Amino acid sequence: MPLARIPVSTYRLQFNREFGFERARELVPYLHALGITDIYASPLLAARRGSPHGYDVVDPTRINPELGGEEGMYSLATSLQEHGMGLLLDVVPNHMAASPENPWWFDLLRWGLDSPFAGYFDLEWQPARPSLAGKVLLPILGSPYSDALENGELTLTLTEKGFGVSYHQWWLPLKPASHGQILEYVGAAGELKRLAGIFARPPGREEFLKAVKELWRLYAQSPEARTFLDESLRVINGQKGKPQSFAFLDGLLSRQHYRLAFWRLAKEEINYRRFFDVAELVSLRMEDEKVFEATHSLVLRLAHQGLITGFRIDHVDGLRDPQAYLERLQRRLLPLNSDGSGIANASPPAASIFYVVVEKILTGDEELPPDWPVYGTTGYDFLNILNALFVNGEGLAVLDEIYRRASGKVPDFKAEVYACKKKVLRELFAGEIRALVHQLDPLAASDRHGKDLSLRELEAALLILSACLPVYRTYIREQVVSTRDRNLIVQAVEQARKLHPELERALEFLRRVLLLEVRDRSAALSFAMRWQQFTGPAMAKGFEDTALYTYNRLISLNEVGGNPESSGISVEEFHRRNQERQERQPHTLNATSTHDTKRSEDVRARVNVLSEIPHLFAEHLERWQKINQNKKPAVKGQPVPGGNMELLIYQTLLGAWPLEEGEVTTFKQRLRGYLIKAAREAKTRSSWLNPNPAYEEALLKFVETILEPKKENRFLQDFLQFQKIIAFYGALSSLAQVLLKITSPGVPDFYQGTELWNFNLVDPDNRRPVDFTRRMRLLAELQEKEKQHGPLALAGELLSTWPDGRIKLYLTYKALHFRRAHRELFQAGEYIPLEATGPLCRHVCAFARRAGDAWVLVAVPRLMASLNRRRAQLEPPLGEKVWRETALVLPGQAPARWINVFTGERMRVPEESTLPLAEVFGHFPVALLNRAT
Repeated sequence: MPLARIPVSTYRLQFNREFGFERARELVPYLHALGITDIYASPLLAARRGSPHGYDVVDPTRINPELGGEEGMYSLATSLQEHGMGLLLDVVPNHMAASPENPWWFDLLRWGLDSPFAGYFDLEWQPARPSLAGKVLLPILGSPYSDALENGELTLTLTEKGFGVSYHQWWLPLKPASHGQILEYVGAAGELKRLAGIFARPPGREEFLKAVKELWRLYAQSPEARTFLDESLRVINGQKGKPQSFAFLDGLLSRQHYRLAFWRLAKEEINYRRFFDVAELVSLRMEDEKVFEATHSLVLRLAHQGLITGFRIDHVDGLRDPQAYLERLQRRLLPLNSDGSGIANASPPAASIFYVVVEKILTGDEELPPDWPVYGTTGYDFLNILNALFVNGEGLAVLDEIYRRASGKVPDFKAEVYACKKKVLRELFAGEIRALVHQLDPLAASDRHGKDLSLRELEAALLILSACLPVYRTYIREQVVSTRDRNLIVQAVEQARKLHPELERALEFLRRVLLLEVRDRSAALSFAMRWQQFTGPAMAKGFEDTALYTYNRLISLNEVGGNPESSGISVEEFHRRNQERQERQPHTLNATSTHDTKRSEDVRARVNVLSEIPHLFAEHLERWQKINQNKKPAVKGQPVPGGNMELLIYQTLLGAWPLEEGEVTTFKQRLRGYLIKAAREAKTRSSWLNPNPAYEEALLKFVETILEPKKENRFLQDFLQFQKIIAFYGALSSLAQVLLKITSPGVPDFYQGTELWNFNLVDPDNRRPVDFTRRMRLLAELQEKEKQHGPLALAGELLSTWPDGRIKLYLTYKALHFRRAHRELFQAGEYIPLEATGPLCRHVCAFARRAGDAWVLVAVPRLMASLNRRRAQLEPPLGEKVWRETALVLPGQAPARWINVFTGERMRVPEESTLPLAEVFGHFPVALLNRAT
């Protein structure tokens, strides 16, 4: 069995019509020179026109033509192969765009249950509401249906595809029989009357398409037919102010395979599974082998051709049975027979033979299901562990008090998450809850303990239980409930009972159903698997997209899969987690920034510094609040922003303020967009469902006022002085995190542009274009200077000019090249934690990697701001003046001679097998030491 191609490092690129295959191909030499081995591409299949991200796929059988099509992709893949590089592709199995641009969705809208694609989409054709039987609810209207109709926003049109209804950018097809009804209603004669008879039969698919073609030919070539049809359409489309003139169009629309509805109705009545709460993305029945083959045929072919070398599976928790999907994927990736006729070995693979990672958010101590045939996750688990290493737990008690005073509430993130999950379940997912209760009702009716439970009780219990589940989902399948899943469900039920004892009986019934302890185990399993697809979106919207914007104690901890209540982690705990990763998933991705992170790695590193100097932050914060108190506009008698939002604003400014004066104006514009999104995600005084323009304008006015560059603006002067401290120590932490990411067990992943300082906020801010020309030039200059002046002189120059970001680029380039040259050492080498002795032992994290005679030693400083009592002197932590007698204790078998990869310095271990940190960090703030020969 051939082994998977394991990336040494990956670099995420965001493809769109402004950045296609040709642009990516031009970057291949640069990325190779940087030390990257694999491009990690956002989805490349045909998506909606102008898609900025590619997750709204419309045709999985084609490469996106806006990116350059299949020819462009082949060109990129060829260039990668010439450089010995691979391509890791983001695949979206859970959903597609619910758009007429999607030919499968278009066909379903026209033919309904007669469409061959009717079973492709996760759609309930017989929902609880009888009037929706056989129809798809399309919540695309910006106003109630009657208003949109009588305002003339819904218009009947004729195109080469036949009759359809237009609504702004939407064009929806009419069913075949409606074509005949239209022509009969307007009294069509001659050829049009003949076509009306064909349409009215109703015709078969081929006959219908032929008749549509004839209809369009008549319209295009016969002035008489065109005039008649244009006038007929004008009459049918009604006249504003005359409600009765819309009667025929209203009746026509009521007979379609879809029902047009006000967008707000989606949360109550939608009858297809969405991606989270996004009605424009419809989920697929990926458990159906026919659907799997139709959606994966192209990417599987490209993988068999060697053009794609790995897959990243998007939103794996949305699938009905993730394990079954992943097993099928690996099976279909097995080598083909020599004649290409089929799979050489159709049995399930004993292990992953193709590099696959999944977008799976692990919560707390949760682990990836061990039976999944994957190499790991996309790296949020590593991101949060690494970030926590640079949080000073001792300073968080002060931050708790700061947060308590600012927000007026006691810090309790678990309670915050529970409240936010309940809120989104009620506001965004009422329809899904009701559908689950509809599925649960027969189980209750057939159970002696469930017969007397009302639908209201079942709905309330289901909502509370879903809000109490501490993870994104469980994985019950095939009549088996694992110990892990049983414990999670029991835990959720117990918490729900404590919070709502009046629902005791309903919760107990739900516990028995989910644990398959009822008579009809098959129906219970069906319910449990459906519920599992629902809890992930509930967690994502309640935790990621609400609670992370309402709990602002230390926002660097507010990350996907993170724990904002964390007290940081010790060096020992970091080592333990690395050793576990080395043992269980040594090839999982290690990320620090992604397209979905709430803020970039460099922003988080800066904000973390507040945990080191909390008393100093408290002094500045109190001063800022007093200075800015009178600058707050009032909305309905309440000052804007409130204390909690004000705390978010100051932390965001500290974390994202640009290093270059010329970027300040652009940053202020970006900040406006971020604050509107943050306010709406928090859902306290504004939201996406109910925007509050007055509040949002007041919020923006406050920020605009406090950032005015005037001499009398005491806040801005004080802020900029304090921000310099944060920026300096944040940069040191960022460098340390980059090195730990590259050298820890796992595959280091770089998000586009982060090889230089990057102060992006949440999307769409983090999807802005990257200046790759500058990066290419800077890397070439660094390589030339290294040749001319040597690494030690270059390291000194970069340290003295750290704000320009070249120091981060240099570190990344040197460490990645070293990793690529010693891939076996990092992919399979032993991980050896190193202890430190001396007064600053807690301020260093160090380990060694060993494979046979090959050794490498990694050491980075941490929590350095808490050491410097003289804030005016921002000096890097170098030499004996800082580290004094602090030293690393090396294992007895460790080499005696080392060479610093960044500086070229050689050092020898004294006889006592300790390595002084004054020497390790003599001229550069982080160290990568290779065994010297």
